[in-house]
Amino acid sequence: MRASMLRHPYVTPLPASRHLKAAAVTIARAAPPAVLPARTFDSSNTSATFEQKENPVHLTAALTPWSAHDTRLVLSCALGLALIIVFISALKLAPFLSILIGTFAAGFAAQLPLDTVASSFSKGAGALLGDVGIIIALGAMLGALMADSGAADRLVSTILEHSTPRRLPWLMALVAIIIGLPLFFEVGLVMMVPIIFVMARRSQQPILRIAIPALAGMTTLHALLPPHPGPLIAVSALHADLGITLGLGLIVAIPAVILAGPLYGIALSKRMQIAEPEEMGKLFRAGSTQTELPGFTISLVTILMPVVLMLGRTVAKLALAKDTLLFDTLDFLGEPIIALGLTVIFAIVALGWSRGMSRDRVGGILRKSLPPIAALLLTIGAGGGLKQTLVAAGISTTIGKIAVGAHMPLLLLAWLIAVALRQATGSATVATTTTAGIVAPVVAGLSATHNSLMALAIGAGSVFFCHVNDAGFWMVREYFGLQLKQTVFVWSILQTIVSVVGLVGTLVLWGVLS
Repeated sequence: MRASMLRHPYVTPLPASRHLKAAAVTIARAAPPAVLPARTFDSSNTSATFEQKENPVHLTAALTPWSAHDTRLVLSCALGLALIIVFISALKLAPFLSILIGTFAAGFAAQLPLDTVASSFSKGAGALLGDVGIIIALGAMLGALMADSGAADRLVSTILEHSTPRRLPWLMALVAIIIGLPLFFEVGLVMMVPIIFVMARRSQQPILRIAIPALAGMTTLHALLPPHPGPLIAVSALHADLGITLGLGLIVAIPAVILAGPLYGIALSKRMQIAEPEEMGKLFRAGSTQTELPGFTISLVTILMPVVLMLGRTVAKLALAKDTLLFDTLDFLGEPIIALGLTVIFAIVALGWSRGMSRDRVGGILRKSLPPIAALLLTIGAGGGLKQTLVAAGISTTIGKIAVGAHMPLLLLAWLIAVALRQATGSATVATTTTAGIVAPVVAGLSATHNSLMALAIGAGSVFFCHVNDAGFWMVREYFGLQLKQTVFVWSILQTIVSVVGLVGTLVLWGVLS
């Protein structure tokens, strides 16, 4: 029977629900209570903290029948999301206030005590802003320094000299992949935004034509490729091979980036025209008053410095023994906040003081970079609060029950569970950890290659149609000055393309490799 399952992704020796129920019974008897231990991972998803423990679903939920409480949770989640959309789109309320009201409505409908809703919201918002907020602030400072010093203009000028307007979308996708490979999504985005704005202005191209390929490159890496934490979570839980997962992930990622990036960006930019947002445009407008722009080398070193530092940390974790001086040094320098902080200090010296900028001017550049991101930070924090409230209500366990009753191929089932959890919680970490926990006992007998494909399917599902409970949704909206409907087309559909292509790619590889 096992060999039959390996030959084709659409054939399973037993219905998936029987696998899951058996796994739940086995685990419950062996180690009650049957709960997968919470792991601590660096989270690159756009709605969780970078060092955050998520609560995976109880596998014993497979033994609990569906209840009225589960129905209430699903309806409460839908109510909260619907209210947020209505308040923002129809009533034109600020996103932060809309998410706050929607969160309390969902929590109240789910019969959570209001003090629990308040504490969950505060916990989620504070945890997210504790890391992501600092990253965004440092990224804004770095972007302003690169714009005012002319470093961003120098990079863009060099790229334009070796490219044509038709090649720019493809080139931006490649640049985003190179910069985003070792970086958390938030870090990659805040570093790419000034390049995107200056590139669109200098090339006189629609900003979506430039931005969407960059977004696609970064989000595809985040979903499918180690060393990003999402794929690493699935690799660890499923005992997949890291090298095989990386190789297969690259095969799946290439068509995903092409379809969701340059091709979708070119098509959407012809149908949707957006103006450069005033505040962000001013912040990242190249305004160097120096007689000469910085050199290409120093400009490139500045933008790649955090990339190299974080890559060093990743290599150290994979190749070096812990508790050594080299490991500790690379681990410290590669911490996102440290890496970006050191880069900002380097930029102050290399792009500012050493080129004749006064201390007053450098300080003014840093100060002016912060006010435009205030609304963005509040909105992202509110998204974290919404996500934490839904998790506290138990939506992950409810989704797990739905999965137990499913009768479908394991690869598709894993993808759908991750999709459902991401829609409900807004967290790729919750989606990945919980899904991997549900399917791990079922796939224990598969080969390393097939476990890697399962990990990729879970990663692909965790980025499907990210919406108002996703911090990345609000980052894209605020950075590019989009309306809610426009953000759905620019971000949610882009991620859906990546997710669906990822699923199709894993299904094809499963069939070929079997």
